[in-house]
Amino acid sequence: MPKSCSISQAQHNLTRLLQQLEHHSRIELTHRGKPVAMLLSLAEVNRLSAKAQNFWAAYSAFAAAVDLPRLKIDPQVFEAVRDQAGGGEINR
Repeated sequence: MPKSCSISQAQHNLTRLLQQLEHHSRIELTHRGKPVAMLLSLAEVNRLSAKAQNFWAAYSAFAAAVDLPRLKIDPQVFEAVRDQAGGGEINR
């Protein structure tokens, strides 16, 4: 759950809130107790706007970074799970 702050508190404490974004990825702004907006850290904006990897690229990066034998995960476990060529058309 993100840290929360009223808009009136934010108006008076903007500098402090911006400093808190170094430790919290997001701060929710409320009006009369209801969420209305969100302050995001630059790291969170970059994370959210980064291009998503396809499954195989993400798995390959995971397999390269983690000691799979120690976790008893067979490196071949996902090879035949999904076609690496990509998805098909979606009809709406």
